[in-house]
Amino acid sequence: MLKVTEIAFSCYAVTDMTRARDFYEGVLGLNPTTNIEGQWVEYEFGPYALAIGCAPGMFKPNPDGCMAALEVENFDEAIAHLKQHHVKFRMEAMECPPCHMAMVFDPDGNSICIHKRKAK
Repeated sequence: MLKVTEIAFSCYAVTDMTRARDFYEGVLGLNPTTNIEGQWVEYEFGPYALAIGCAPGMFKPNPDGCMAALEVENFDEAIAHLKQHHVKFRMEAMECPPCHMAMVFDPDGNSICIHKRKAK
């Protein structure tokens, strides 16, 4: 039996690292913490990391694969910011009992969830 202690990282496959970094850093405002030039970039949030990797032939971008949900401080401001930057939405903002969420596409068509938990 495996004894998993945490998720080390989640990774999105990208086809153009420069274009992807422009989106993840320029639009989403993420700060790179690990950079293997042209192949791999990680963005850490506390004990978690989101990565983008460019490995043609190994894995491909996919809108229906596993998706990271990025928790934001202010949901409405985040949605307005994404719309201002003409980010394509897969699912418009909606309210669920425990949260608010929307889904957007990165430049390669991967799905990213923008998320805000409701106060308990």
